[in-house]
Amino acid sequence: MSVIRDADLSRDKPALLDFIMGSQAYEHAFEPNRRLDPPVAEEHFAKMLALLAERAGKILVAADAGDKAIGWAIVLESEDDIYVVAEERRYAYIAELFVVESLRGTGAGRALIAACEAWAGARSVRVMQIGVLPGNARAHGIYRRQGYTDYGIQLRKYLR
Repeated sequence: MSVIRDADLSRDKPALLDFIMGSQAYEHAFEPNRRLDPPVAEEHFAKMLALLAERAGKILVAADAGDKAIGWAIVLESEDDIYVVAEERRYAYIAELFVVESLRGTGAGRALIAACEAWAGARSVRVMQIGVLPGNARAHGIYRRQGYTDYGIQLRKYLR
């Protein structure tokens, strides 16, 4: 069983960078546009920290019994477009969610999602969102089992 705690960047940052690379490698299997060069981890991490500096949010870590980070999540408060009804415009977005491969299926991801939802609920946010790539059927299934439903579909076309 994992424990969910706030990230301590002074000790967790190497693991968080590994999680970014792990996510890139996992997603690259079904979305080949994912970068696998080592600088992507630092660049993406810097981008996430910048988002956290401008919006309310939190980095959470799933830790094992020895307090070693085994997964993470970033939840951010966001605001939807003006065409969304006012009471649903403010939402929380799970911008990152990753659990090390050997511990997937143990409940760490579900616990991270629940912690993100608790954070949002404590802020009186009524809507949660999370994104998933079309090829990531496993994550899509997990999110649906957690009560998430498909909200939008974004299409892409390469012009060559």
